[in-house]
Amino acid sequence: MNKQVKLLTDTYNREHTYLRISLTEKCNLRCTYCMPSEGIPLTPRTHLMTADEVYEIAKVFVKNGVTKIRLTGGEPLVRKDFETVVRKLATLNVEIAITTNGILLERYFPLLRELNITNITISIDSLNSDKNALITRRNQFKTVWKNISLLQEHTEQVKLNVVLMKGVNDDEIVDLIKLTQHNNFIIRFIEFMPFDGNQWNTDKLVSQNEIITTSSNYFNAHNIIREKDKPNDTSRNYSVKGYKGSFSIISSVTNPFCDSCNRIRLTANGKLKNCLFSANETSLLDDYRAKKDILPKVKLAILTKLKARGGMDTFEKISDSKLHSDNRSMIAIGG
Repeated sequence: MNKQVKLLTDTYNREHTYLRISLTEKCNLRCTYCMPSEGIPLTPRTHLMTADEVYEIAKVFVKNGVTKIRLTGGEPLVRKDFETVVRKLATLNVEIAITTNGILLERYFPLLRELNITNITISIDSLNSDKNALITRRNQFKTVWKNISLLQEHTEQVKLNVVLMKGVNDDEIVDLIKLTQHNNFIIRFIEFMPFDGNQWNTDKLVSQNEIITTSSNYFNAHNIIREKDKPNDTSRNYSVKGYKGSFSIISSVTNPFCDSCNRIRLTANGKLKNCLFSANETSLLDDYRAKKDILPKVKLAILTKLKARGGMDTFEKISDSKLHSDNRSMIAIGG
């Protein structure tokens, strides 16, 4: 293994090849699991990475082993210079992926086709427009669903993220899986995760076991196929026999995938987070603007990454609000 790749390898021999970059803290939705009802104080624009800074900092990671970059937010498509950012990053020899709420996606299809960006994930937490409005605090269901349909023409496979919350949308598990019968969708069920201001508690959690039980009871267990997971996959993947698409479970709370984690996160204000659940952050933007080498801080952040969930390595610890209340809200981290 060459010296450069070792820079992004932690003490548990996890090689970090996947960089998630949040382009903005702003969003045109107000999802209950992501943003506090009162919103969040926005970082002043001068403290946020410019398009050039996103590119230059990302380039350092690519030179040291990163092979995939996912753009997140907030909502990445609300950033006014989104096209500039994407065009710059597309010059790097990496896979570019995007996670979006889908509202503004239609206007960027020409750009995505030109740059051959097909790895696009859309968040949609209910098939019921009223319930969707309740979760997102906005009425954009028709627009999002229209753009999901358009995305099917753009790429062979469409990934849809669904954050499950008990008593809110857990009654839609079966209906969502049914979408995969004739559509090449991957329905990604995400366990509700604790972040600052999202009123998380275990009573709202829909666990991996509950999702499997619900799907097995309806479709019959012998019709549920356990698909092979990709290396470093965050999800456990399944399909219903004879269905065109599939579904998966991201069980960050009840059955985390930390042993094979290859992800690091860069926030919109240039802070490196070595784990989604860790409150610790390393400022790279300050050093970059001071014309300092950012690699020593990157190396230290990687080497100090804990084995599981920022130190919350048991269900009891992650259930303790005192241990996760110091972290940012999800919208300020980047999904």
